[in-house]
Parts: sequence; structure tokens; C-alpha cells
Amino acid sequence: MNSNQPDGNYGNYGNYDSHHSHEPERVLPPRGDYQTLLSFQKAEVVDDITFRFAHKYLSRGDRTVDQMIQSARSGKQNLLEGSKAAQTSKEMEIKLTNVGRASLEELLADYRDYLRVRDLAIWDKDSKEARFVRRIGCKTPQTFEIYREFYETRPAEVVANIALCLIHQTNYLIDQQLKTLEKEFTNHGGLRERMTRVRLANRQRG
Repeated sequence: MNSNQPDGNYGNYGNYDSHHSHEPERVLPPRGDYQTLLSFQKAEVVDDITFRFAHKYLSRGDRTVDQMIQSARSGKQNLLEGSKAAQTSKEMEIKLTNVGRASLEELLADYRDYLRVRDLAIWDKDSKEARFVRRIGCKTPQTFEIYREFYETRPAEVVANIALCLIHQTNYLIDQQLKTLEKEFTNHGGLRERMTRVRLANRQRG
């Protein structure tokens, strides 16, 4: 188990499989609000911190500025777009969620590189600092305001490590999300399969 994982629920993926209910299956299942997903909330915080961090601590003209900002935005935006695609294409939702996950992994490497090449410390996952970030990472909803004071009053080394902790937490949540989505797709298929089942069910009732 990854000790960077946050506690608490996963937003509207906590009970994603609705096919055990006795209600008739719908062709277009209800789409959850991406803003309630803890993974999206954390990805948005990572985006907010990264935008500020890159402009404050990296040199103007450094290609890493755009690289980090784009990776952070891609992580957040692909979770958003994946959620929007959920009603009509489970495959697209999985694909976009995976793209968001990959973007955050790139961002993780950029923060590590920032600390490594400057001989700055990278917190151990069981350090008291990392455990503190995990505790405040349990607050819901997650917003930049929870972390604003730390960003504004702590040095770059601390801010970068906070970002690392948050990215680890976000990636853990996305991994759980993907497992649920893949199980849902394996068990029940996508839109075409749902349409076939609903048509057959309607004929049987008729």
C-alpha cells in the first residue's frame, strides 16, 4: 500500500457500479460531477501550485516552466474531459483518465529533478512532513486555499515537496478510479452493449 495515499472517499467513484440495483438499465447512465471527484480536486490544487511555483522559482525562458505548467494542466483537464465523456464512451473516459495520470507522472519527475539538481531534500514518504501533508490532504473539498499559506510562507524546497506529496496522492486516487472504470467496462461494456441490452429488455417487457 502506498503510504502517500489519502484517506477518505473517492468522490462519485466510491460506488460506481450501479448495475446491482433493481432499476431498469439506462442507455446513458447518470454522469457524476467531476468537481466532486477527490482526484480532480487534488489535480486542480496541483495545477494551481505548479502555475505559481514555475513562475516564482524557475528562470524566465526556462523550458521547464511551460513543461511543468502544461503537465499540470493536462492532468487536471483530462480528468475533467474523461468525466464528461463517461456517458457516451467508457473507452474514451478510460483513455483520457490514463492521459491525465501520465501527465502527472511527468510532473512528478520535474519536481524531483528540481530538487535533485539543486541538492535539496526530497522528503521520505514516512517523514513527519509528508505525514502532515497527508493529514491536510484528507480535508474535503480540496482547494488551493488549504495550501496557500504554505506556498506563500515556505521556501521552494518545501513547496516542491508538498507538490510531490499531492501528486502521489492524486495518482493513487486515479489508479483506484481506473481499476473501477476497467472493471465496469469489462463487466458491462460500453454504450453499444448498453443499447443492445436495453432494446432486448424492452422487447421482453413488451
